Amino acid sequence: MERSPRIGVLALQGAFREHAQALRRLGAEVVEVRLPEELEGLDGLVIPGGESTTIMRLAQIYGLDEAIREYREPIFGTCAGMILVDREHLGLADLVVDRNAYGRQVRSFEADVELAGEDHPLHGVFIRAPRIRDTGADVEVLGELDGEPVLVREGRLLLASFHPELTGDLRVHELFLVMVGEAQHVRA
Repeated sequence: MERSPRIGVLALQGAFREHAQALRRLGAEVVEVRLPEELEGLDGLVIPGGESTTIMRLAQIYGLDEAIREYREPIFGTCAGMILVDREHLGLADLVVDRNAYGRQVRSFEADVELAGEDHPLHGVFIRAPRIRDTGADVEVLGELDGEPVLVREGRLLLASFHPELTGDLRVHELFLVMVGEAQHVRA
């Protein structure tokens, strides 16, 4: 019998508990990550939404910024997590993201995200959401809002402008676990 994937959730600030709950519902073993050594042995990492400046600052203080740069397993970043991995921060994703581009907290909203290859949209929660300004050639758009990319994949990276962990729809987390499974299969 195959073991459950061990997924780390960066637990410095933000919606890490909600991601952990969604992943557990899908059968993953979840590890809260606060220190670089806690990345060892993980099959994937989630970088949650929250306050990107705070998360980045805490990651630098604890040495997680470099540890995440060196981490080679799949990464799922939502909202602030997307910002952290863009070209201008950790430099893992070939995209540029504008913080709070949809407006301040009071301008937060919910909307249906059109998913590529899906008949049913995904309900998205956009809280001080970032907007993707520029993408590299290898970035695949998986979801759009009003014709703009809000869910993208680049190799081992899955990135969302919105918070899929705040809805009951687990399709984005399921996709991430499929990516983790694919990476495990390649290593085997």
